Amino acid sequence: MPRFMDVHSMQGGVSEADVAAAHEADLAVQDAHGVNYLRYWVDESAGKIFCLVDAPDAEAATTVHREAHGLVADEIYQVTEHT
Repeated sequence: MPRFMDVHSMQGGVSEADVAAAHEADLAVQDAHGVNYLRYWVDESAGKIFCLVDAPDAEAATTVHREAHGLVADEIYQVTEHT
């Protein structure tokens, strides 16, 4: 399944607690869209959130965010993991 990294830019910063709650909401609806949100990273002071997700396509990943909490990403990139 393709893997994506999305980027959210939140004006005025963002709290780790708010992001954790949004991630839990994603997990609650992701199965209906064949999506698996894996991890997220937060830069609170810069207002940046990065989400790593396995999804059939970028639109499916976006749909989960939209349905779960309405905070869709500003950017989304298909990525390949290298170790």
